[in-house]
Amino acid sequence: MEIFWTGDISDGLCRLSEEESGHCVRVLRHRVGDHLCIIDGRGTMYDCSLISDSPKGAVAKIDSTTANWGGHPYNLTMAVCPTKNIDRYEWFAEKATEFGIDRIVPVIGEHSERRIVKSERLGRILLSATKQSLKASIPELSETQSVKEFIESTAETDALKLIGWCFEDVEKRCSIRTALEGYQGRDVIVLIGPEGDFSKEEAEAAVKAGYIPVQIGDSRLRTETAALAAVSMTYYKYL
Repeated sequence: MEIFWTGDISDGLCRLSEEESGHCVRVLRHRVGDHLCIIDGRGTMYDCSLISDSPKGAVAKIDSTTANWGGHPYNLTMAVCPTKNIDRYEWFAEKATEFGIDRIVPVIGEHSERRIVKSERLGRILLSATKQSLKASIPELSETQSVKEFIESTAETDALKLIGWCFEDVEKRCSIRTALEGYQGRDVIVLIGPEGDFSKEEAEAAVKAGYIPVQIGDSRLRTETAALAAVSMTYYKYL
């Protein structure tokens, strides 16, 4: 099943970008009259008929729409420190999108070795993974911010807020499974630190803001592995 994306939808028509048009017409060789599935990145899928097969600006007529196509019954925000090897962070973003995620927030901790994320490249990865996994909602990619800024911005939310770290002397941890099983809502925020872990000051600030310290298994996991494990556990809780 081929999925195309556009943000240009009006008057019953979907207008593809030059990049999407080229892939549709030149690569996949679609022609006028062909059926297309087009997403708007905000949750709706459009069943369309191609009425213009220009490789620089294909246009399709909307035949029907499906809201919340490929959606999930939870709202998951992953605030994850970028990894030193950015390929690992991009891998996490791709796989998390395939499971189902609503927002990724690159956060910079006191022990972070990488402090810059190329949002344009990461955005393309999120779009590709959204189409590949047959979803209509592209995860929101927030601006990079410090761990403390993110903690402060979420202090008043009613969501289930979880923080994973390696040391245990700040606050006793429970398993992430236990924390998720006892929660009846649908909004979940998970905060995952860098390779050097959170500082004690960051961990203490998170607990003060209502974050629950959790352990993601008995093994010591890489940042991107711990983050993806948290996504998968959330996904399976709501199946």
